[in-house]
Formats: sequence, C-alpha cells, structure tokens
Amino acid sequence: MARIVALGSALQDVYLIDHDDFGTNTRGFFNQFELGAKIDIDKVHFSTGGGATNAATTFARHGHETIFMGCIANDPAGEAVLAALDREGIDSSYITYAKNIHTGYSVILVTPSGERTILTCRGASAKFDMLDPVDLESIYPDWLYVSTLRGDMTTLDHFFTKAKSLNAKIMFNPGKLELEHQKKLIGLLPDVDVLLVNKKEAKQIVDGSSLNELAARLHNYCPYVIVTDGNQGAIAISPEVTYRIGLYEDCPVKDATGAGDAFGSGFLAAFSAGRSFKESLIFASANSTSVVQYIGGKSGIISNKVKLHNMPIQEVR
Repeated sequence: MARIVALGSALQDVYLIDHDDFGTNTRGFFNQFELGAKIDIDKVHFSTGGGATNAATTFARHGHETIFMGCIANDPAGEAVLAALDREGIDSSYITYAKNIHTGYSVILVTPSGERTILTCRGASAKFDMLDPVDLESIYPDWLYVSTLRGDMTTLDHFFTKAKSLNAKIMFNPGKLELEHQKKLIGLLPDVDVLLVNKKEAKQIVDGSSLNELAARLHNYCPYVIVTDGNQGAIAISPEVTYRIGLYEDCPVKDATGAGDAFGSGFLAAFSAGRSFKESLIFASANSTSVVQYIGGKSGIISNKVKLHNMPIQEVR
C-alpha cells in the first residue's frame, strides 16, 4: 500500500433535512421562507466534511497509510474533525491550528431529491498559507492528493514543487477559485500526474466542446486525465488507453455532497494500490455511487474489500 497525503479543507457539516418545507420551484431554487417564521424540520444530521478529509477517509478504508494536512481551530468543530480522522486511523499530526478564528462550518439544506444548498463559513479551513510544504520531507509521501486550496496558487506551487523534489506523484482536483487563475493553473499542470475535473471546469482551462476533445487537450499537460459529466459519465485518458465511462448503477440520491471527492479519491485509492487504470475507474465510480446513497460525504465510502460488479466502460479508439 501507499503513503498518501490529503491536502485541503476540513469542516464540520450540519445537515438540515426536511421533506416538505425544503421543496424547490421550477427554476431550481428553494421555496421562499417567510421572514420571521419558525419552520419545523424533520431531522438534523452532524458530520464532517471538506474535500481532503473525505478523500483521506477513502484512502484509509482502502488500507493506505494516510495523512491529512489542513487547518482547523481548537473548538468543538475542530474536535469533531479530529475524532472523525481518529476513527479512520488517519494521521492528524500535521494539522495546523489557527488562532482567533473558528474551524470551518457548513449548514447544508437537503431536498427530498438529494440536491442541496450549502451555507459555508470557511474559517480556519481557508488558511492554507499557514501550512508548510517542508513537512512533506518528514512524511516522504508516495502521492499528494490535492483538492481545492481556495485559489491560493502560491501555496499550491510550493507544495507541488516540494512533492516533486521528493519524487511524490500528484493527483489534483482543482476548485472554482483555482480555475479563475487559468494561466497559473496551466503552469502547474506539468507537475500533475492525475487531473480530475468536470466538463464545465475543463472548458475553463482549455478550448473544446466534447468530453473527448477537452480530455485530449488536457492530456497534453498531464499523463492521466479524467473529465466527468454527471449522469453522462466520463472520459478518462492514460498514456496507453482512453475509456468512455457510464454510470456504475442507477440509484436514488439521498445527498450529492462528496460525490466528486469519492470519485477522485476512489480512483487514487485503487490506482496507488496497483490496480489497472480500468479497475481504478470502476472503483472510483462504485465509491461515488455508494456515497450519494447516504447523508454526508463519508458514510457511504467503501473499502477495498467490497466486491464490484461490471459497469458500462468502453475503450475509445
């Protein structure tokens, strides 16, 4: 198994779940709530989130030595994050503690269809400039998995440079704030071994319209590229082969939160364990499919012991 560092955010998540007041209108917006009203909801669910802690959970359940690097505070929400990491056996000794600020916190409104609106106060989770890339020298990771650093391109550059100096490989799932720095982002891509983006994000990096075209152009920068397109599946390119991927299975969605984290970390969990490119894509799809059937980004994460079934995946020639 591999030693994997998950770099990114950690938050306390509080889900508010209701089956009538949280309906949506035809324009895709929540129904209006009357000012001053008191609204009874059906259920409250507490969890922890953040792309990096969700990914770290996948790696740990797969049997990898997993280290989380991010920033929290000494408060109840931070204690919840630490407890969740401890339950999974994830190394939290490289966490940085911020002062005079709270741990990141999200309130998530979930509709009956599983769609959600997330209200987030980033707090300490956005203090990526407090993290020290030199810590990688003590860890000596095989892989660095990076979710969004909220557009902190300087910190990204420092971590990528340090990782490469240690011969670590990098998987990167950039967020919308990284995509706003297109030229700087493209400048980082030659250091990236595996790039994961959705179709909309890919269009912000390179020109193109189809999944094949977008993935092929991103492949000029990175040896492994995965471009997803929701229910339409994905295109995945390696140096040897290109695959068109369908849905692992059609299932009811309870909560879409963490689906992307589950796909990306599922791929790397399998790939870094020595599975083939195709097998890793199947595991990624299975992990993401499982996660959306539960409330929270971690509850449905599967282990390497789960038996997988066949799915639509075709080589593109």
